[in-house]
Amino acid sequence: MFSDPVQLIGATASPYTQKMLALLRYRRIPYTVAWAEPGDVCESLGIEPPRPALLPTFITQDESGLSAVCDSTPIIRALEEQQSTRSVVPADPALAFVDYLIEDFADEWCTKYMFHYRWHFAADADKAGTILPLLRDTTISEEDLAAFKKHFTERQVGRLFVVGSNDVTASVIDASYRRFLQAMDEHLSQQAFMLGRRPAAGDFGIHGQLSQLVGFDPTPRAITHDVSSRTVAWVDRMYDLSGIKASDADWVPIEEQPHSLGELLSEVGRVYAPAQLANAKAVANGEREWQCEIDGATWAQRTFPYQAKCLRWTNGLYQSLSREDAARVDRLLEGTGVESMLSRD
Repeated sequence: MFSDPVQLIGATASPYTQKMLALLRYRRIPYTVAWAEPGDVCESLGIEPPRPALLPTFITQDESGLSAVCDSTPIIRALEEQQSTRSVVPADPALAFVDYLIEDFADEWCTKYMFHYRWHFAADADKAGTILPLLRDTTISEEDLAAFKKHFTERQVGRLFVVGSNDVTASVIDASYRRFLQAMDEHLSQQAFMLGRRPAAGDFGIHGQLSQLVGFDPTPRAITHDVSSRTVAWVDRMYDLSGIKASDADWVPIEEQPHSLGELLSEVGRVYAPAQLANAKAVANGEREWQCEIDGATWAQRTFPYQAKCLRWTNGLYQSLSREDAARVDRLLEGTGVESMLSRD
């Protein structure tokens, strides 16, 4: 399915691009990356871009020729099928499910941290509006840069409502981010990665978002340095883990995970679970927007069919567990709030 080397199109300021590049480096999978727009590269190759064309976009090949795909979570699993060494999916189904929860939380909720901080605060928006166009082309004229910056910044700031960021929810997002960092700090004081001594897919999901929150945007970078130095150091190490060894013994059994993992999962249950349930209900009812209470505030945002799919996929994976493995997961999740969005039916 994937060529050798793997070909992808991305952007340095894209959290999902950084997620996948770090994963490819850890798995020692050769790759080439084009810092470009997926549509431009696909046009040059004579293929249709994915719809929507998201970053990163991967170029794949089969008997019918080249095609372009995106969505990091299924791509990670497809890469696992093509090459099994240095896997990022634990062999234990119960532990693999916990990893899936962490990756989903990173991809669908932690990205709210990233988008909020990047465009809610003037200093962050000014930096992003200036640097992001230059990441594509450093030779752009000052006049064109100023025009692009104005248009791009206004568009992105105007899209904050899409992820639920506004003056009411700003404090909710900030409080959630700080709790998340505190949980990360405690967990990283116990073990090197989320599920043991080797990284799983969830680690790379978190890293992708934090690569921007720590490495690019001024406001969350300052917050992270203040709340969790361990997280700052962890993000830097995650960029290239190609040199670490990995064995099955490096996964810590679900029954032996430190209490700090439960604290991390409690943030998932506190903010992400109610959002997922409200969004899924809105999708089922054909509603364009939804609102619910999250962390004591009214949260309102646009409905996302994709996130409803994420909830279905999560439940599908949970329902595929044996009763014994589901019970092991349930014991870990008890009291976290995550159980509210899971069903065995």
